[in-house]
Amino acid sequence: MLNACILLKTVQMRAEKILAAMKEYPEVKKAYLCYGRFDIVAFLEVKDYKDLRRLTGQINSIDGVRSTETLVEA
Repeated sequence: MLNACILLKTVQMRAEKILAAMKEYPEVKKAYLCYGRFDIVAFLEVKDYKDLRRLTGQINSIDGVRSTETLVEA
C-alpha cells in the first residue's frame, strides 16, 4: 500500500462541494477544509503509483479544482 497527501486549491466558494466529491472515493481516508495556501487536504491509501496517478487525474478533473500538489510517503 502507498499513502499520500493531496493538497488542493479550489475555485472560491466551491471547496465544500469538492470536499463532498472527494469523500466519495474509497481511497480517500480523510479529507478536511483548511486555510492558507491550500483549501483542502486529503489523505489517500492506494495500491501503487499507477493507482495514485489515476486518482489524482480524477481529482484534478473535479469541477472547481484549480490545482493540486501530491505528497507521497517515502
